[in-house]
Amino acid sequence: MTKIDFWKDNKKESIDPALFSSKAEKLAVDIAKDNEHIKTMNKRTQIRKFYDEVVRLDMEAKAREGEWNNIAPLVHMITAKAAYARGRNLISDGFLEFIKHSVGQVNSPKDLSVFANFFEAFMGFYRLYNPKN
Repeated sequence: MTKIDFWKDNKKESIDPALFSSKAEKLAVDIAKDNEHIKTMNKRTQIRKFYDEVVRLDMEAKAREGEWNNIAPLVHMITAKAAYARGRNLISDGFLEFIKHSVGQVNSPKDLSVFANFFEAFMGFYRLYNPKN
């Protein structure tokens, strides 16, 4: 799986212009292909649980601006939840790597917001490329 970097530059001043379009679409295609081998992996309802958690934490970070130090550990706990889901064969290695790499880029509320928006774009494309589950 291709690792997706959120920012066009290291100073985090500009988001990659293709992030919410072609990069989200490519990731959705790759994750949907994982289902060709094992049909019980990466069901939309399972993927949606992770998306909902990211969006909830993003909203919490925006509502409680001064409490990032309390929210950041919860963001990083998403990786552990994904590992647990992978251990139960609910998600693929590709989706686990997406979560790990994405969470690894989240160091501020601004990063979390970009992650939430990227995940939203991914979900739209995932629905297109994986309509049966």
